[in-house]
Amino acid sequence: MAWKTMARVADMPTGTVKACRIENIPVALYNLDGEFFATHDICTHAHACLSDGYFEDGKIECPLHQGVFDVRTGKAVSGPVDVDLQTFAVRVEGDEVLVDVE
Repeated sequence: MAWKTMARVADMPTGTVKACRIENIPVALYNLDGEFFATHDICTHAHACLSDGYFEDGKIECPLHQGVFDVRTGKAVSGPVDVDLQTFAVRVEGDEVLVDVE
């Protein structure tokens, strides 16, 4: 596994999303009530950065066509999206949030 530090816990208050890149892979990092999740940052419906979307209750809404994904599972939950997002493993070590894209 190739764990990479993407953020500090202190820099990501609950309810925030951060755009990251790991080896040319766009990643969206989410803080959902103190638990961290990571998905591919590009919407599966159209080329839009999900990290620019609306994040609430564990779901991210694409800013382009308002498709909705569950950030915990990557599941497409509301059209026009119908293809799930890729998710990535996340762990916290001290104050660092690490993501593994492999």
